[in-house]
Amino acid sequence: MNRVINLYKNAYSGLSPAMWWLSVVMLVNRAGTMVVPFMTLYLTQAKHYSIGKAGLVMSIFGMGAVCGGVLGGKLTDKFGFYNIQLSALLCGGVMFIVLGQMSNFTAICICTFILAVLNESFRPANATAVAEYSNEQNRTRCYSLNRLSINLGWATGGAIGGIIASKNYQALFWIDGITNIGAALLLRAVLSPGKNSQTPKHIVPAKTTQPAYKDKKYLFFVMLTVLYGMCFFQLFSTQPVFFREQLNLTPVFIGTIMAVNGIMIALFEMAIVFVLERRQKNILYISVGTVLVGLSFSVFNMLPGTKLLVLFSMVIMTVGEILSMPFMNSFWISRTNQSNRGQYAGLYTAAWSTAQVLGPYLGAQVAEHYGFSMLWWLVGMGSVITAGGFLQLRQKPAPDGLPAAK
Repeated sequence: MNRVINLYKNAYSGLSPAMWWLSVVMLVNRAGTMVVPFMTLYLTQAKHYSIGKAGLVMSIFGMGAVCGGVLGGKLTDKFGFYNIQLSALLCGGVMFIVLGQMSNFTAICICTFILAVLNESFRPANATAVAEYSNEQNRTRCYSLNRLSINLGWATGGAIGGIIASKNYQALFWIDGITNIGAALLLRAVLSPGKNSQTPKHIVPAKTTQPAYKDKKYLFFVMLTVLYGMCFFQLFSTQPVFFREQLNLTPVFIGTIMAVNGIMIALFEMAIVFVLERRQKNILYISVGTVLVGLSFSVFNMLPGTKLLVLFSMVIMTVGEILSMPFMNSFWISRTNQSNRGQYAGLYTAAWSTAQVLGPYLGAQVAEHYGFSMLWWLVGMGSVITAGGFLQLRQKPAPDGLPAAK
């Protein structure tokens, strides 16, 4: 028992005060995440648009998210991660409230795109901040702590948002906007250059260094991240439909199973990462995690679908996520310096946004026309191929001045 206590104590120790404050800011921000998860319901039930129009709005949000990731990365390198985080939170908060006032469909589409650009421009700046507030020894744990805050905030926002949505959809936009602005004010209070010594006061001028879009190895990694994300996002799109329609599971049970993912991450990720990060086998962990993500879907074609199998599948998925995602952050950050970190973070953010657009759409098309069994086999095979691609990153030579992948 003492060994377990010491393990968790060590896992959370050694992180900078600025990193802890940044995690609190993320928790406040994500605890108000209510609009996006309920946007489709808002458009179809409150605004009485067709599901086709609601899908169009979400596609527009996805396109804005891709643009926001790339733009946010470039702006981060030019103006600094603190300024971009603060601006994105403030402007995004105002935009949530503005979007809630729109009734015309065209206006909703335009405001949704602008909101997505603002919202996603925050991500590369935030990822760059984590890199600044960490060191090589604890960087992966710092990203895990940030993920922990995001997951806890998302779970809180989703639960509260569901209750509020049943009473008043309009309130979702106000709460999401106010929590964004509140997170911005907290960021300014605790992490502004004048309040926190770890936040740089001066922007590092651009140097003659390799841009992210010329780093062929990194672009290959970005492509693999899109493929990984397309498989992973079936968890939130096609799989719940499969549980309901094919396995006849109740919404309550499906929600409980989804909660297992967040609970496991909260309980175990930091400790697991603490043990593994010292071994410096990031690419191997990513590859194994990718295979496990695919296996968590394909297992439904191998064994009879029962509640126990559903739970087993979620455990496999979560272990795969814990092994892969934190170390994917460690990989891309290892290829950067202060003058180009935002570019790399922007492309990484855009990769996830692209996967979030393509994955659910293509998965739904396969499930509708060829069945869920075909989809699960494709996800499994795609994950194995993607894992092989990640392993190839160990063979590719690193650009001058950058460490080889491990």
